[in-house]
Amino acid sequence: MNSSESIRKKHNRYLFDAVKTFYEEPLVITDGKGFHVSDCDGNTYLDFFGGILTVSIGHANDEVNKAAKAQIDRLTHISSLYPSVPVVELAERLINITPGNLEKVFFNASGTEADETAVMMAQLYTENSELIALRHGYSGRSLLAQSLTAHAPWRALPTQVGAVKHALAPYCYRCPLKLTYPDCGIACAEDVEELIKTTTTGKIAGVLAEPIQGVGGFITPPDEYFGIIADIVRNHGGIFISDEVQTGFGRTGKTWGIEHSGVEPDIITVAKGIANGMPLAAVITTKDISDSMQKNTISTFGGNPVSCAAADTTITIIERDNLKKNAHNMGKLMMDGLKKIQSDNKNILGDVRGKGLMIGLEIVVDETQQDRTPNPKAVDNLMEETKKRGLLVGRGGLYGNCVRISPALNIGEDEIHESLSILSESFKSIKQ
Repeated sequence: MNSSESIRKKHNRYLFDAVKTFYEEPLVITDGKGFHVSDCDGNTYLDFFGGILTVSIGHANDEVNKAAKAQIDRLTHISSLYPSVPVVELAERLINITPGNLEKVFFNASGTEADETAVMMAQLYTENSELIALRHGYSGRSLLAQSLTAHAPWRALPTQVGAVKHALAPYCYRCPLKLTYPDCGIACAEDVEELIKTTTTGKIAGVLAEPIQGVGGFITPPDEYFGIIADIVRNHGGIFISDEVQTGFGRTGKTWGIEHSGVEPDIITVAKGIANGMPLAAVITTKDISDSMQKNTISTFGGNPVSCAAADTTITIIERDNLKKNAHNMGKLMMDGLKKIQSDNKNILGDVRGKGLMIGLEIVVDETQQDRTPNPKAVDNLMEETKKRGLLVGRGGLYGNCVRISPALNIGEDEIHESLSILSESFKSIKQ
């Protein structure tokens, strides 16, 4: 029988050393059900990171598993060269829940592919090549996706591809302009105008942005931010791409993260939580934009029938059980509890931010002394303490000093209270 230690040794021996893991002794997860996972040593944990916001309605959801198993028995794979029932049914469902005039879908296998496809479509449609992305943003691990990413720890090569310019992040806690919201007048958004005028040809393909920056540490912009930059970008010939890989399907308390801003995107990209853990991604756009693709295109694994069946059932459950409302309500309960923990830990817990069940904590050296120096070591210690008490959370941020909290959308009050109790105890422990 495998032990955690033997699995860790094999992991270290056979996988790339760059493959990132959490904890001083990484957990070897073997089972998951509902809101909990278990490791190779028989320990059980409350999972409040969900495979990086991917397990949207709980591990091994019975309804999703039933749909996937039934599809496996019928048809496991066929590729996009042939229409299939799961593909067209899912495409129709996606169109029915997206805003504006989005009416065409292209399926991929990952968020990286979806973002790359969206950029290509923007360039084809506008006949412009330059693109705006945001600092602290993350778009995936391919060469183009790394070019869109403005986050040095995730950019492996100095030579990047694509004519990408990076705008200031709407990072209010660490405002790059040293201003304070709302007196700032959303100056970081207004700066996109000068960015275009001074660093591009003046004609751009568009902007790609996460409504809440995931890997960046759940950086949450003011609601006015995206309306300002959408107008600027469109005035310069570009379109608006909303990267909903982490924020989509009710995660922020609305179906789409961009809905908080009132902006209707020209393209939406999705992945992660769409299929409750099965690999699937999609680009959703207008017919005019989709028609700009004149060459042949396929995706071998995009729109895999099993993943599509899982996604269709996942979205059915999210809609049927009104999980975006639950995300809003449970997110408020979680946020209120975290604000209380912040008041008890004013020195190191500098910021609590987010929307719905996408909440970030920023850990610093000493907020009470106006020292917002990032404190990744305290995050190391905090995560070890939460792990010890049976709670898994994520981390992120440019400096590795942000805790990311993102439980399943159908999480209940009992689990929220349990997580808050563990977090409170863990903060007390690292202060001693």
